[in-house]
Amino acid sequence: MAKKRFGTDIRREQIAEAALDIVRSQGIKALNVAAVAEKMDMVPSALYRHFKGKNEIVTAVLELIGTRLNAHFQQVVNEDANPLEKLRILLMRHIEMISGNNAIPRLIFSEEVIGGHPERRQQLFGIIEKVLENVAAIIGDGQRRGIIRGDLPAKNLAVSFLGMIQPAAIVWNLSSGEFDLLHHSQAAWKLFSDSLHPNFCNIGVQAGVQKKK
Repeated sequence: MAKKRFGTDIRREQIAEAALDIVRSQGIKALNVAAVAEKMDMVPSALYRHFKGKNEIVTAVLELIGTRLNAHFQQVVNEDANPLEKLRILLMRHIEMISGNNAIPRLIFSEEVIGGHPERRQQLFGIIEKVLENVAAIIGDGQRRGIIRGDLPAKNLAVSFLGMIQPAAIVWNLSSGEFDLLHHSQAAWKLFSDSLHPNFCNIGVQAGVQKKK
């Protein structure tokens, strides 16, 4: 039976998926053209029609991660929910994506992947910058509607949002999954969402006064 043929874009995405799966199950050091070709049930020469080597495959994997992150945002902005709820949903989507594939933090936080590759470092920065831009857009909408405090720039709050994900993802990865990423994220969200309240500063002052009494 003849193998089903796929278009170039679909095949490139499939190869990137296979590479991501290799990193998930075997680690970054196991990622090479021969391993990906075997995973795809292809001969290496066939894979070289799509990528010149490992470096291009890693670049494609990062593109895939960026595409998925952006897809999460597109799905969330279409939700029938207020900006705060959209932020919560987006956080959970990102956490589910990471906890469902430990290859993602392994790649993103690996010096082996970005070290000595300024173009890849720039690519990764672009992915993170896009995430911040998307989060800031939701926060900005909330500020315009009076749901989110407006005394801080949306971009600064977006960085704080990202701060709920990256450090926790590093700890989770280093602990080989023992760190409860979901539980931490839910607790972190409570703290973050409270701090976004328009009257957060006043609430803090009132709480301090009541404590003194």
